[in-house]
Amino acid sequence: MKTSSSRIFASIASLLVALCAFSARAEDGSLSPRELAAIQSSFRMDDHARAMYNAVSNLDISQLSLNRDIIRKHNDLFSDKIKTSTVTNQLASGRCWLFAGLNVLRPAVVAKHKLGKFELSQSYLTFWDKMEKANCFLEDSIDLADRDTLDRDVQVVLTRAGQDDGWWEYVTALINKYGVVPQEIMPETHSSSNTAHMNGVLRNKLKVDAVRLRQLKSDGKPLAELRAEKAKMLAEVYRILAINLGEPPANFAWRFEDKDSKLSPLKTYTPQSFWKEWFGDFNFSDYVQLANVPGQDFGKLFLLTHSRNIQGTPDVQYLNVKIDVLKAAALKSVLDKQPVWFAADVGKDQDGPHGIMAVGMHDYAAIFGDNAKLTKAQRWAYYDGGPTHAMVLMGVDLQKDKPVKWLVENSWGKERGHEGYWALYDNWFNEHLYMIVVKKTYVPQEVLKLYGQMPVVLPRWHPMAQLSD
Repeated sequence: MKTSSSRIFASIASLLVALCAFSARAEDGSLSPRELAAIQSSFRMDDHARAMYNAVSNLDISQLSLNRDIIRKHNDLFSDKIKTSTVTNQLASGRCWLFAGLNVLRPAVVAKHKLGKFELSQSYLTFWDKMEKANCFLEDSIDLADRDTLDRDVQVVLTRAGQDDGWWEYVTALINKYGVVPQEIMPETHSSSNTAHMNGVLRNKLKVDAVRLRQLKSDGKPLAELRAEKAKMLAEVYRILAINLGEPPANFAWRFEDKDSKLSPLKTYTPQSFWKEWFGDFNFSDYVQLANVPGQDFGKLFLLTHSRNIQGTPDVQYLNVKIDVLKAAALKSVLDKQPVWFAADVGKDQDGPHGIMAVGMHDYAAIFGDNAKLTKAQRWAYYDGGPTHAMVLMGVDLQKDKPVKWLVENSWGKERGHEGYWALYDNWFNEHLYMIVVKKTYVPQEVLKLYGQMPVVLPRWHPMAQLSD
């Protein structure tokens, strides 16, 4: 009854504010003294507001808003799970796309060779990713040198200099060119796990180089001379990376111990031969990328222009489909023991200490009284939602053949979530998951045929171009 009275009062107060504000509104749209006075008089520090004021001003709002009903009903049981190795940790770096990509590769190899702990070197591919991204940046600087720095394309290029972020396609492009090595061959360094300072050095260096390349082009120097200068710049980038990460190996000797403590013979590999021998059954061309973006046409193929991390490789493409189509493909993959790389908005409705992603995880309406919410399409259009983080679907909990929640392998270490794993509830899947990568065999033929169409080309500044970190 008290709550009902409070809501009635709030509604009346809002109406009075609107009426007073209308009569007091300044013609230029600024807040007039009378309008401010009307707004202030509408607020009432009642018992609920005072209790919330005392709580919020002294405690963590994420804990105060935590929905205890969801936690009480939650369990960490899953009807179907994919076995894997140890949980990884990207620490203070924006390499989720890379960690998730390598985590997709591990289960089949772990099972095939009966391994216990096994991890591929993220630092090795980070080195080459940084090197290739530097080359793309310098090429873009040459290509766009005739444009003003206020040009929107130039602005996007300049703001992305030295970034960690990426997509699934970045993983495939790097591995196809450079192969992979075991984690202990090129382990993490402080700079690979804490990339801010390294990225700052690279960003400054690359922008200094961009200034020089633009000046050389303005002076009428030929492309061959610009490329020769670029080669010198990239040699300096290599030096910075080698100091931060160590030099990547051209070849290495390695042996492993299986879960039965049996040692393999010592063998010499190159990164490419290691990939071929250990992952020869893995074919990236077997995979497709599906997205669910309600603000875009379903059944259309989209291409993000200049989204590659290696010059000369294809840009990122995705087919936009309804959520049921995307979910069915993900479910088939997981039930067939095939991990699913996915990108979602982890800034919404999730709690790290409990490892839960569920709509309504935080009940802010109970604190602030505002229950209005944007739809998924509106969040997309108003830059309030998008693929901010990449993870891997490693299981599902089915009840009456329908998914209730999904098991997620994250790359934030064992200390967060439930020993490094999250329970992603199906309503969260619908609202905050934007993209998956699955084998073509799990996608209906009528959907696969849509990949044959000419893609809709999206500009560099499109919301989907906000890379996952």
